[in-house]
Amino acid sequence: MGAGKSTIGRLLSQELKLSFVDSDKVIEERAGADIPWIFDVEGEDGFRDREANIIDQLSTEDGQVLATGGGAVMRPENRSNLQGRGTVVYLQASVEQQLERTVRDKNRPLLQTENPEAVLKQLMETRHPLYLQVADIVVETDKRNPKAVVADIIGALREKQIVK
Repeated sequence: MGAGKSTIGRLLSQELKLSFVDSDKVIEERAGADIPWIFDVEGEDGFRDREANIIDQLSTEDGQVLATGGGAVMRPENRSNLQGRGTVVYLQASVEQQLERTVRDKNRPLLQTENPEAVLKQLMETRHPLYLQVADIVVETDKRNPKAVVADIIGALREKQIVK
């Protein structure tokens, strides 16, 4: 959350001349509602069910950069689909950086609490090992220009001979 997935994903897709798809946006479009509403009505489990279905569909498509929500790695089927069907890039950001980037964002249901920092720390503790498990490439994003992050990703993709 707040690592720069959408911004960096868009820039990366432009550099690689691929389409950009944000799984959260697709969920909202298909549901006809925003994510906070889905969380309110269906709970996190309902949202995660929708997310798993969308990731299953989107991860089979070629020619795209796919940005997923930060919690997508919580479901084993998502980890399997992402890892088995593409190159996974983990945009690593500190809790401090995440908090700075998300402090005023009301579109993040998990952070609508008295202590968003504690939530982010708990999420990081739970999710970080899963991100590392599925990631082909890990790039630090703290206090970095998105274009520099994209350049690092492209360099890593070239090293792995995924792009020329």
